Amino acid sequence: MTEWDVAIIGGGPAGLSAAYESASRGARTLVLEKATHPRYKTCGGGLIGHSIAAVQDRIAIPSDDRIERAEFTHDGRSPFTRVSRHRPLLTMVRRPEFDDALRQAAEEAGAVVRQATAAKAVEQGGGEVRIRLADGEEITAAAAIGADGSSGITARQVGVEYGQVDLGLEVELPIDAARQEQWRGRLLIDWGPLPGSYAWVFPKGDLLTVGVIAARGEGERTKAYLRAFVERLGLQGIEPVHDSGHLTRCRTPGSPLRKGNLLVAGDAAGLLEPWTREGISFATRSGALAGAAAADGDLLRYERDVNATLVPTMRAGARLLAAFSRRPALFHTILRTPPGWRMFERFCRGETSFEGTVERFPVRQALRLLG
Repeated sequence: MTEWDVAIIGGGPAGLSAAYESASRGARTLVLEKATHPRYKTCGGGLIGHSIAAVQDRIAIPSDDRIERAEFTHDGRSPFTRVSRHRPLLTMVRRPEFDDALRQAAEEAGAVVRQATAAKAVEQGGGEVRIRLADGEEITAAAAIGADGSSGITARQVGVEYGQVDLGLEVELPIDAARQEQWRGRLLIDWGPLPGSYAWVFPKGDLLTVGVIAARGEGERTKAYLRAFVERLGLQGIEPVHDSGHLTRCRTPGSPLRKGNLLVAGDAAGLLEPWTREGISFATRSGALAGAAAADGDLLRYERDVNATLVPTMRAGARLLAAFSRRPALFHTILRTPPGWRMFERFCRGETSFEGTVERFPVRQALRLLG
């Protein structure tokens, strides 16, 4: 008799979504999280419509702001602004509060969350998964879900391959009342000087999250881009509350999602949107799919569900990234047009997916124009 029906390694949005779904279906569910909530995570913290839809039935989203105005520049030039007149584009959250709310929901559903507990190894045999902890304790489960990130032990165990690796750098800056008023309800996106790069400013009450992302291998130029961006905004000299970086890794097409009774979800599976590098909606959705499949004892269903619901969006995002990387100035111009803005607006709100968008006639024509 195994101790648990489902054991989950990692207590971020993917792992906690898996735990909520698994426990809600009556499975004995354990989460192993190496840190202690609430804990900081490098993340822009912008929830698109798909992220909100995935969690709004289980938590009251701890919003710091709701974005209605979007400003765009191309390496600091050609600025334009668009306003969402009906519904917000994004809901801004701080990851410590957001993730902790997900933890509470998972526990209320019946999951056991063990914090400050690091998993060191995963083995399979005899129809069960054995997880060895840092202190030598061993956990057994009928099925396990890896949600410990792209550099964790479960991605290596499953053999996930990553075809796109990007470096994200971010500072969180405390701001005074005047700047809070200046940035309330407003975001800025700058299409950057490196191929496929961009920068952002996201307001979160008394904090501004300012970051850049670009392909790995351009570390010094990426750092220089962030410095120049902060200076351009007149924010230099503010001591950051957090100054961090991380790698985002996007899976190669056909990369495995399962090995035996071990599934991987979220970042561990390399599930994120390649153009924007948005990952929270992929974490919450893939985690819920994994938790349901593991609780029901139908692990093959998880692979089918991910391939049907998430992979098409990733393929479309890869097409958009390729076009943007080749012709960022033209991409900026197209986004300025009514069809381009509607595409961006509807994606942010969760009213459409990228795979549906890129097949629309104006977008197909624009992608051909972009090469």
